[in-house]
Amino acid sequence: MNEVGIRRGTPSDALLLSALAIDTFPLACPPSTTQANIDEFCEENLTPGAFERYLADTAYKTWVASDGELAVGYLLSRDGEPLDRVIAEAVSGRPCREISKIYVRQEFHGSSVAPQLLTHAIDDAARAGLASVWLGVNQENSRANRFYERNGFELVGERIFQVGESFEADFVREKLLTAVLTDNS
Repeated sequence: MNEVGIRRGTPSDALLLSALAIDTFPLACPPSTTQANIDEFCEENLTPGAFERYLADTAYKTWVASDGELAVGYLLSRDGEPLDRVIAEAVSGRPCREISKIYVRQEFHGSSVAPQLLTHAIDDAARAGLASVWLGVNQENSRANRFYERNGFELVGERIFQVGESFEADFVREKLLTAVLTDNS
């Protein structure tokens, strides 16, 4: 394994990010999620066209992790008010950033890739003066929940997340950034 590098995504990365997202999204789904529902979610949310829209919208930011020439993970965030009323009530810090997607190839699970991606997004949010970073994570994804707990994300609520025709139970987790700003001053 080479040294993994992290860089900001650009509009020219839409095809690369789509392929990476389609490969890695199923890894975060609970075993009960059908392949048909995963495929439907990917067709609606993870196409090259979807990533072109994300990358053209200034509210979204993307980071790409690469091991040599191979893209091994990515993070997509969105700045702004939570779009769901239940989440808006659960998240206390304003202004805020949602970590919308953070996925890493399975062979890089347990490596430094996910922590590096998360650190880049959190540091960027703190530099931008945001008060918090939040995310949704499937309640059955124990590994991811432990990862977010270790990285300072507190459980603040729950949401329903639709994958195809399936409705999944997610935890909403938030990290307040005042400590990050204080530690980095």
